[in-house]
Amino acid sequence: MNPTRRLALRSLIGATVLLGALGAAQAQQAPFIVMASTTSTEQSGLFGHLLPAFTKETGIAVRVVAQGTGQALDMARRGDADIVFVHDQPAEEKFVAEGFGLKRQAVMYNDFVLVGPKADPAHVAGKDVAAAMGKLAAAGAPFISRGDKSGTHAAELRFWKLAGVDVAASKPAGYKECGCGMGPALNIAASSGAYVLADRGTWLSFKNRGDMSILVEGDKKLFNQYGVIVVNPAKHPHVKVKEAQRFADWVVSPAGQASIASYRINGEQLFFPNAQGQ
Repeated sequence: MNPTRRLALRSLIGATVLLGALGAAQAQQAPFIVMASTTSTEQSGLFGHLLPAFTKETGIAVRVVAQGTGQALDMARRGDADIVFVHDQPAEEKFVAEGFGLKRQAVMYNDFVLVGPKADPAHVAGKDVAAAMGKLAAAGAPFISRGDKSGTHAAELRFWKLAGVDVAASKPAGYKECGCGMGPALNIAASSGAYVLADRGTWLSFKNRGDMSILVEGDKKLFNQYGVIVVNPAKHPHVKVKEAQRFADWVVSPAGQASIASYRINGEQLFFPNAQGQ
């Protein structure tokens, strides 16, 4: 090869390598936050809709770790997250009271639904969730519990208690804990003809329904509120509090609330923004 051409080729290769290295360095330096959140916000598809809008406006990426609300709050307590986006208000308020979070802000709500076989062998269909849980216990009907300290699990335990059933002391005959997220719990229920409590958002996005349907809905006790909390840098100085606060401010702003409201599946709205109403 001509020496001049060889030199030019080497220069071109060197420039390409340098540009690649600079691009990789810039990607590594791009701002991001770690969000501890719930399986319902991820498995419903909401984050796939919501987070790109935030990143486009701010340039800040969001890396989500989806798990039960209790686990998400524990992750933040350890300093492994910059922000939490969860749905168990008593647990959230305790998290803030203990000094782990700066402020809890209401963001949106949906509701829980009791799902089960369309034939409804335990005859629970209606609008009273406590009565339905009592019928499930009396019939020994198969029921899949998340059993994972999630917001959904916490709600389920409240409903059992309202029905006069202490699952900690004596589990009903058909009661089984999966220790899993909402999607897997729905899959287990669908494949075994069991009942399960689900958030409506995940149910609407769930594809493997089989002969399952919503049997109990509309009870005010099924209301499901979500909140966002920035982790307190006084507990964990490494927290990216500035970037995390930008997300917290954005998701309750008109732009963030409009993005939440616009997320639909088959024309049905999954989450309802209420940052100004709480």
